[in-house]
Amino acid sequence: MSSKLVQKQLFRGTHEFEIDGEQLNVRVKTPFKEEKLSVMLTVLNPEPVIDKSSLAFVSRVNGEPLVSLMLAKPDPQRFNAFVNELKQRALAEYNAFSGLLQTAPPAGLAANSYDEPPDFDDDDGVVAPGKRTVRVDEVDTAIRMLQTHLDPEQTAPLVEALTALRASPEDHAALERVVQVFGELGGSQGAVLTYAPYLAILMSDDPFNRV
Repeated sequence: MSSKLVQKQLFRGTHEFEIDGEQLNVRVKTPFKEEKLSVMLTVLNPEPVIDKSSLAFVSRVNGEPLVSLMLAKPDPQRFNAFVNELKQRALAEYNAFSGLLQTAPPAGLAANSYDEPPDFDDDDGVVAPGKRTVRVDEVDTAIRMLQTHLDPEQTAPLVEALTALRASPEDHAALERVVQVFGELGGSQGAVLTYAPYLAILMSDDPFNRV
């Protein structure tokens, strides 16, 4: 198991990645500045994308890169160990959050294993607008987290859309409105998902549509 990776490059500075509980902490240090970022593991697609000399983990929601690593740095062994651990943890966190179980840890950069979806009994507060289920209690938590931790003006349209979805969880149009408003947030999406990770589950392409 490797929960930390440090990569150094002359012009890009030092990039430190550390898996800490339910999130990935990233710290970038250059001679002129230092930046820190935390990404919830539930929002990471566990299948990374390789582009030339980099490997990126993208968002489950919109496919945008959230974490980018330099390939095979500082060496292939440590790099592969960290990537495999991150893949496994991202998948495990998502499965735990969405109620799915993982049968075995992934092996290598291209393998993941999933259980068949379990049978669910009808739960209070869970309804299905069209093909997507909505957990009213989780929507309520997302609203409270956004109102507590982020700029109200920045998240007002999203909170309004979520409030409408909470009031009518069976309304597919209300869910579509949440997806639309989230897509209009641009660079604020990462901050929103940090405090309201249920949105990633709600808008993901989970084939079982059980959120």
